[in-house]
Amino acid sequence: MRLSEEDLRRWGHRIGEMLTPPAVLALSGPLGAGKSVLARAIGAGAGVREAMPSPTYTLVQRYGASSGREVVHLDLYRIDAPDEIWELGWAQLPGECDLVLVEWPERAGELLPHDHWRIELATPLGQPRLRDVKVVRVGTPHELAPFPMSSAGA
Repeated sequence: MRLSEEDLRRWGHRIGEMLTPPAVLALSGPLGAGKSVLARAIGAGAGVREAMPSPTYTLVQRYGASSGREVVHLDLYRIDAPDEIWELGWAQLPGECDLVLVEWPERAGELLPHDHWRIELATPLGQPRLRDVKVVRVGTPHELAPFPMSSAGA
């Protein structure tokens, strides 16, 4: 699916509103593909009211959300080996009320929970305001919000 950045934000907001915890979303794509944009939109939809900067240097940030939920945002870009993620509290994720957003999930290797959504983002060549989005259901995670109707084309 091809979405504009605004469509990506709207979709992320709907995911945050609708997704039932516990849930893990693995956000992959190159630098600048929109992973943090999508993560912030999901957080806002879940009820996070504070700024959600990319946790590139802190690696993990937790945010209180609505209805007792918590958004856990991880950025594994600076992780060199999957065994390093244990120090981030990985064994406790996802908690019963957690929406876990993992940027650079490939760095976790086989340690990602069996049930999760993989969302792959890319910027089409020569179209910096659009995002190609591919969604893959791994295992049996809770339902994800459908894509918005987009004026960007398919």
